[in-house]
Amino acid sequence: MYNLSGGLMEENHKVHILAMNTHKFSVDIDTLPVDYRYKTNFTLVHVDTRIRLRNAFLNLFSKKSFHIERFDSPDFHEALKRILKKNSYDIVQLETIYVAPYIETIRKYSKAKIVLRAHNIEHVIWSRYAGTVTNRIKRNYLSYLTKKLKSYEEQVFSDVDAIAGITDVDTDFIKNYGLNVTVATVPFGLHLSKYILYPEQKKNLTFFHIGSMDWMPNQEAIRWFLDKCMPAVSEQLPDVYVYLAGRNMPSWIYSYKFPNMKVIGEVPDAGEFMLKNSVMFVPLLSGSGVRVKIIEGMALGKTVISTAVGAEGINYTDGENILIANTPDEFLGKFKYCVDQPEQCRQIGLNARKLIESEHDIPVASKRLVDLYQSII
Repeated sequence: MYNLSGGLMEENHKVHILAMNTHKFSVDIDTLPVDYRYKTNFTLVHVDTRIRLRNAFLNLFSKKSFHIERFDSPDFHEALKRILKKNSYDIVQLETIYVAPYIETIRKYSKAKIVLRAHNIEHVIWSRYAGTVTNRIKRNYLSYLTKKLKSYEEQVFSDVDAIAGITDVDTDFIKNYGLNVTVATVPFGLHLSKYILYPEQKKNLTFFHIGSMDWMPNQEAIRWFLDKCMPAVSEQLPDVYVYLAGRNMPSWIYSYKFPNMKVIGEVPDAGEFMLKNSVMFVPLLSGSGVRVKIIEGMALGKTVISTAVGAEGINYTDGENILIANTPDEFLGKFKYCVDQPEQCRQIGLNARKLIESEHDIPVASKRLVDLYQSII
């Protein structure tokens, strides 16, 4: 969101940002760049999105999506109303369906077109996850919540004027509903000048995973990797080191003990961490949208080993600019390939950088978004 809003302003478009400040990701507005805050009239509203058992129980008897109703705040409605009454806009962009409860307020106080920026297809993520849960009660509960989320998400698709999908996969998924709504792909964009290629591969390869470990699909992925893949990696590649990094690392990860694996936890600079290591692995089993960290790793010239689900939405070619592995044996095989063929491994990373340059540079993303705006104004 920061990259895309910055890209719009670089093209002389005016941007105003109204954001939620939640308990989980609380931010001191004074820590944000002063110039950015000034240019965007950055406004924060505190919204308590914490899950409470009483509300979760009562939601069982409601048609509303429990995923969504936690983000529906009277204070946010009021802040939005004040801004819309004071200013005139061409576009109001919703970042994810979690701010879709404010569509009615936007329609009431503004003539702006409404664009949904779909970071992923939310109900697909939850449906995939529910399918992996072995506990029958938990699986049934998640399936029930997912059903309500799906119904809500499909309604939102019809209520907006346009949808900016983040991948062609998501865009095609939405188009299949046959809606009378403009839908286009606006890829995740990077300021590539900030992503410097490492001059040469380290002699001793290191493998790493980095991601927010409070995100359910990441936890599921790492648990699967540690249970199914890491024992063979540790046994057959004892000299290869594996590092796990990310904020909010769950305590259960530390119970896994492998002599050639280290749990780093949160790192002060994700880019620096990636530069210091060699090969990124992404064993995602569920999810939707696009993996930002994969694109960032590719931008740094890193070779990425990922499941097909993890690489979904990236216009990759397996073996050319990424390595795809979907089973424990395949992950072990790709690890071995990188160790045995370091030059080929390095070339895959360099090819990955070229892919990002052609499809994910911020001017490319900004132009596609502006083209979408112009098509509905």
